[in-house]
Amino acid sequence: MAKATVQSLTEPERRLIAETQAAHLRTLDEDALAELHLRVRRARDKHVTNHRREVARRVGATRNRAVASAPPRRSASKAEIFEAALARVSSQLAKAARQSAALLRAERLAAARGEAGEDGEAAAARTRPPAAAPSPGKRTRSASRRPIERKVAASSASAGARRQAKRDAR
Repeated sequence: MAKATVQSLTEPERRLIAETQAAHLRTLDEDALAELHLRVRRARDKHVTNHRREVARRVGATRNRAVASAPPRRSASKAEIFEAALARVSSQLAKAARQSAALLRAERLAAARGEAGEDGEAAAARTRPPAAAPSPGKRTRSASRRPIERKVAASSASAGARRQAKRDAR
């Protein structure tokens, strides 16, 4: 981060950026990370909006978007700083969410195994994964289609049948 960019941040913005450093992020739980993510995203959105508005005002005067976006480097730099901070918080939040999901899954499976001693068949049925559903991209012939798809398919089939009948009549 350039020295001029750091100096352009206000004190609350500096504190917010300091909260997004890796050492501090590791100490936060999932709820605190979600709250920090919200605050950083709001700050990022604010600075991106400010930069876009500033460039938009200059486009009218210069009649050239490339020329207009070059000068407002301070607003662009702030937006970039908060974008990087948001990326750090997002990745840490994702890690925390994965850990939380794994922990909850382990607890659920442990609870199901504990019930298996009482009624083994019922608990085993509850812990079995559901049968694999067919992938949405691959349909069987008998799979129902939306009405428009049925109409298109019927139209194509009848057009083909008419062409074949015409050839057969020759």
